[in-house]
Amino acid sequence: MSLLLAEQSWPDLKGRRPLVVVPLGSCEQHGLHLPVDTDSSIATAVAWQAVRELGADTDVLLAPTQPYTASGEHEGFPGTVSIGCEAVHLLLVELGRSLSRWCGRMLIVNGHGGNNATLAEAVAQLRRERRDVAWWPCAVGRGDAHAGRTETSMLMALRPLAVRGDRARAGRTEPVEELMGELVRTSVRAVSSNGVLGDPSGASAAEGEILLNEMSTRLSAAVRSWTVRRGRLVRAPAGVMS
Repeated sequence: MSLLLAEQSWPDLKGRRPLVVVPLGSCEQHGLHLPVDTDSSIATAVAWQAVRELGADTDVLLAPTQPYTASGEHEGFPGTVSIGCEAVHLLLVELGRSLSRWCGRMLIVNGHGGNNATLAEAVAQLRRERRDVAWWPCAVGRGDAHAGRTETSMLMALRPLAVRGDRARAGRTEPVEELMGELVRTSVRAVSSNGVLGDPSGASAAEGEILLNEMSTRLSAAVRSWTVRRGRLVRAPAGVMS
């Protein structure tokens, strides 16, 4: 049986209460060398790998990816499409309400850091409405902020032909925490003329594969424990499983 929601007909879902996993990405610039769907590609790949692992013993479905979100900080670059935080909040709340009419749980797997605050607020609202909804961020603790080595490596593993390595250039390489004030006051374009916050040098498909596998493994474990704190799916204490 397919693990994709898009391939179900309604009789396939009758009498079921599956977990539905919704990848959330963005359509925004990722430097000179990466495609605008980078965040969507990563969120989809991590979610899909986790769904395939969970599907062996869990009723779970992967929903179509939502690619248009809040990317206003990148609007100084062509190719960026942003619908703003208010629209994203409304979209997520209505998705959660609709899905919750027939699914058991809904999990949003987020690939774009700019969605985090709005996503947390939307999930909090849904949980106040007593809907079993959570979110989980695609995050690499040792990664750079945007279109650097981390994302370049992952796209090399997922879609090598979409990575234009001859164009890859470093942008601002300071820790993003040091740049945040300037980013909030201005935009990514004002901070980094090529749109990169990091350095793609040394990126490799092998490194990307490791990073993607690590994230999907963490996601699968978090789903199995289903420990939700302030709306976010987190790692359960050792030995705790649902």
